[in-house]
Amino acid sequence: MHKILYDITKFTALDYEDHLSAVLWFGGCNMRCPYCHNADIVFGKNIIEKDEAISFLKSRVGKLEAVVFSGGECTLYKELPTLAKEIKELGFKIKIDTNGTNPAILKEMVDKKLVDFISLDFKAPKEKYISITSHKNFISFLETLKYLIQKEQDFEVRTTVHTDILDENDINSIIKELHAFNFKGKYFIQNYIHQDKILGDLKEQKKVIDKNKIITDLIEVNFRNF
Repeated sequence: MHKILYDITKFTALDYEDHLSAVLWFGGCNMRCPYCHNADIVFGKNIIEKDEAISFLKSRVGKLEAVVFSGGECTLYKELPTLAKEIKELGFKIKIDTNGTNPAILKEMVDKKLVDFISLDFKAPKEKYISITSHKNFISFLETLKYLIQKEQDFEVRTTVHTDILDENDINSIIKELHAFNFKGKYFIQNYIHQDKILGDLKEQKKVIDKNKIITDLIEVNFRNF
């Protein structure tokens, strides 16, 4: 019994831009972001075996283009590179959604060409990182960010904004840091969309971030869900 997944989304056109995909959801996370919509997955147990997942994907060869690894935090699964290799051999592209706190796994996958695209969550500037994520190792995230830039890996950076905990100054701080690291990709500012069941006790935000106060001339800035 080798249970590795919490759930499988069998079809999506939204999770990997311009690709028809399946999503593999990995249970467990090393963060506790209060706005997280995936509380069930963060605390959930993996109930789907690896062989079942591979069997499903084999049935989708020629019908889907890609597989998205998401969660939770998929890089907590130490055998992720092995799984990715099996999936790549079926002909699928692979996208990873990650908080970037496990650089060793991501480096291995990039070096072995086991990932095609990465969505990297820049949760908060350093001074708010622990309070928002309950994760202490901001340095690991920066190591991942710098490595992906240095390797010219195809990836985006994104920040979910609930204005009770992040403001325009925080976002501009992130933008300045990305610029300082010579980030050339797309940065997405994602407006928080309220759901009743989230990880923390945040209520619906009282105001939406003011896009006019965001620095947009240093890197490519995009807005989602506004």
